[in-house]
This record gives sequence, C-alpha cells and structure tokens, in this order.
Amino acid sequence: MDDITVLAISGSLRTTSYNTALARAARKQAPPGVRVSLYNGLREIPPFDQDQEERLPAPVTDLRRRIGEADALLLCTPEYNHSYPGVLKNAIDWASRPPGRSVLNGKLIAIAGASPGFLGTARAQVALRAVFVGLNAEVVTSPEVAVFRAQERFDQAGNLTDETSIALLQQLLTELSTRARR
Repeated sequence: MDDITVLAISGSLRTTSYNTALARAARKQAPPGVRVSLYNGLREIPPFDQDQEERLPAPVTDLRRRIGEADALLLCTPEYNHSYPGVLKNAIDWASRPPGRSVLNGKLIAIAGASPGFLGTARAQVALRAVFVGLNAEVVTSPEVAVFRAQERFDQAGNLTDETSIALLQQLLTELSTRARR
C-alpha cells in the first residue's frame, strides 16, 4: 500500500514558532508508511474575499491543491485570545469553498498545538474542532497533543525533546494513519 500523505500546517507566522517546530517534529516522528510534508505558504494567502473566487489568487490555488492531494491534515495551532489565529482561519475560509464541495469536505484532520502557557492550546483546539464539524471534515480527537510550557519541551534548535509530548505526537500520527487507511 502507498504511503499516507499528511500535510502539516502551522498556524503561526513567527520564525521561531513552537507550532512550526511541532510540525517539523511530526515529520521526524511519523510512523513507517506516513509521509509528512510542511506547508509554508500561510503568509502569502490574501484575506478571504468572495469577489476573488472566480479568479483565485495563486497562493489559494496552491493551498487547495496541496490539501486535496493529501490523505490527511495536521494543524499545529498556537492559541491567541482563547482561540486559534486569524491567519489559520483565513486559510480555512479559502479552503472551505465552495460550500459542500471543498477540499475539506470529508478530509481527515488532526489538531495539535504548543504554547508557553499552562493549558497548551486546548481552547484553540476545541474552537478548531467546532469549525471542522460544520465543514463535514473528520477530526481525530484523541490523543490530544497540547504541548504546554513549550519553552521547556523544545531545545534551542527547535527540536521537541519531551518524551511524553513525542509519544503523544506519535500516537496521534498513528491514529491518523490508521483512519486514513480505512
């Protein structure tokens, strides 16, 4: 059987983002038969504008193509103001069109996140799950990967070093793979 392809999207634009580091860790920790690629075009996606739907901006076309080609998505989200960041919501809005026939319809999605706070990104993940219910996506809800006190769980080079977080990430990717193969 072919490898399962997972497109990892970090919801952070920050150069030294813990969530981008978490997406890179997913690529490193992926089980055999799972290939994780990183999406790096979030910064180029323009604000959602229905008037541009007839002639999509190139970054939006690329995002939709990459999502459509992937067997599953892994969203690594920071938490801003008890929710996920606007740049991630903007990308989801573009990808969710046309309603009912978008590349997110039926897409298998896992959510993870890292934060310096004590709750990790638990609230952001709950908010994201609610969005994907309305888009008819299949969200993997367990195990939850909410890396709290991230500054203690990544080294200076951005490598995930916490064994518990690594184990949870591996379990999440295994569950994503299992569901994708069904």
